[in-house]
Amino acid sequence: MKGLKLKKKTSLLSQIQTPSQVRNLSSQQLTELAQEIRDRIITTVAENGGHLAPSLGVVELTLAIHYVFDATQDRIIWDVGHQAYAHKLLTGRQDQFHTLRQFGGISGFPKRAESRCDAFDTGHSGTSISAGLGMTVANDLKQSSARVVSVIGDGSMTGGIAFEAMNHAGDLAKNLIIVLNDNEMSISPNVGALSSFLSRKLSGKTLMYLKREMENFLKSLPSLGPNILQMLRRSVDSFVSFFTPGMLFQALEIHYIGPINGHRLDKLINAFETARDVEGPVLIHVLTHKGKGYEPAEKDPTSFHGLGPFDVRTGKGLSASAYQSYTKIFGKTMTKLGESDPTIVGITAAMPQGTGLDCFGKRFPERFFDVGIAEQHAVTFAAGLASQGFKPVVAIYSTFIQRAFDQVLHDVCLQNLPVTFALDRGGIVGEDGPTHHGLFDMSFLRCIPNMVLMAPKDENELQHMLKTAVEHGGPAALRYPRGDGLGVTLDEELVCLPIGKGEVLREGSDLLLVGIGSTVATSMEAATRLEAAGISAAVINARFVKPLDRELIVSWAKKTQCVITVEENALQGGFGSAVLEAFQEEAFYPKAFTRLGVGDEFVPHGKQDILRGLCGIDADAIESAAHRMIDSRHGKILHAIGQTACR
Repeated sequence: MKGLKLKKKTSLLSQIQTPSQVRNLSSQQLTELAQEIRDRIITTVAENGGHLAPSLGVVELTLAIHYVFDATQDRIIWDVGHQAYAHKLLTGRQDQFHTLRQFGGISGFPKRAESRCDAFDTGHSGTSISAGLGMTVANDLKQSSARVVSVIGDGSMTGGIAFEAMNHAGDLAKNLIIVLNDNEMSISPNVGALSSFLSRKLSGKTLMYLKREMENFLKSLPSLGPNILQMLRRSVDSFVSFFTPGMLFQALEIHYIGPINGHRLDKLINAFETARDVEGPVLIHVLTHKGKGYEPAEKDPTSFHGLGPFDVRTGKGLSASAYQSYTKIFGKTMTKLGESDPTIVGITAAMPQGTGLDCFGKRFPERFFDVGIAEQHAVTFAAGLASQGFKPVVAIYSTFIQRAFDQVLHDVCLQNLPVTFALDRGGIVGEDGPTHHGLFDMSFLRCIPNMVLMAPKDENELQHMLKTAVEHGGPAALRYPRGDGLGVTLDEELVCLPIGKGEVLREGSDLLLVGIGSTVATSMEAATRLEAAGISAAVINARFVKPLDRELIVSWAKKTQCVITVEENALQGGFGSAVLEAFQEEAFYPKAFTRLGVGDEFVPHGKQDILRGLCGIDADAIESAAHRMIDSRHGKILHAIGQTACR
């Protein structure tokens, strides 16, 4: 390796403006650069929050990839993408790195619009091999010599799409390079037979000793021609792969290299240079340590997977929650319900802590199942349980239930099975951005027959809705937002709410505000402001998107003749559309009607309050919409049917 001549007292990282400059560094300089990258990631995430442990674990891996491949020509795909911080620093975004995950700043995930070195937008796991194979075939069709590198974690390998892609890759025999980043973690520790298989590895020293001794033995045999010797060497590789996960990939017609220490730059570079010259698909099995280089993250990689701002010295978070989160209330309610009902089963897809189901799992381990990153399986597994008299609750983030739409429709709702979907992170999630906002569930779930869909106005209503869903006897989904509740008093006794019935929270004569879920509190705030301006606004907490309380909403709409619906969801096919459909079916049309929600575009990343203002669903937006609709001085309706969307 050639050494880069340094400017005096200047960091190495600050001199890397293009990834090609990494190839000019010496071994010692690469090691120093790795430490500088770690320091920069830690200090930035401590300020902004983000995915710390995943990015710290792949620093050397990232450097080695950029040392061997040209990111401006070759295609590098980061599965999920939350581990791409080092990649961003090496590809011309150092000056913007302090804006990581901030509104108007760079994304916490790869973005093609950000850099030509970001080959594919990612955010959901398991997609990198499929995307990489598509790019590899495209290169062949274009007669391009560029290479494609798909980096995928062992947690993502539990998803069926990864194996569908590898099966196809082995069949096509194209020159795709797959890097298996094996840290025995997804967000929480991996589970399942595949994880156990991937963990069956010899130490590097033992493996190399075994290969060396067998090769020496072959060389000592007389009269072996070079072709026979080469054939026997391949047999040695096959024999060694029997003791490692290599046999799985070999069976898929994918060449296997590894396992390799993912924090040894020399070993990584050698492996990538070898893989670059292999004909056909090749998988490099790399062993890394999540959180590498920052002791708190190494000791507790689950907590440091994704987190808010923290103190670098102690690793402790800086923002103390004022109230209990919706996630925590859900977990406590599940445990409480499980105490009295032995048929309740908890299911999660690699997120026991993220969904709050970990406490249920500790209390009822025999009724708790973490299926790994396999959302489709989670839903149909729940359907199987439900068909045998159990009441499974699938706790999953709203954005990830999108991956199992067919299973929800075909395996649960078609059979009218009693499966409850607890959809955390419904609505705007904040800094993780468009891949993680849960802005479509109301639209795609309400169109499915037999589905009951609800959203609580606060954490107390959440616990009652969970009981309602579990006792309903058919498919039900409740979606609730990310973050803290409102601090309301929690009822000790849980009750079932009447299905399809909303409630009037505030009476008024000029205007009707109909909120659902998180927008109910916002509507109440707007109504208070409007009262001060001389506009009397009634507020309905709809509770149910489906079945809709048509009678309640239509009766109050007839009184006020002015209606605003507010939802933290896509306008197309969402809650406001359901209300408008109800008006049409009742042959009633208010004199003025406005839907507030998210328009026909993806919402960027940023703090939740900023994004709600951007989308026109905060109290300011509701108040403005009301003033545009009504002349408070004369009670005159100024504006007919319309809508406000994400601006």
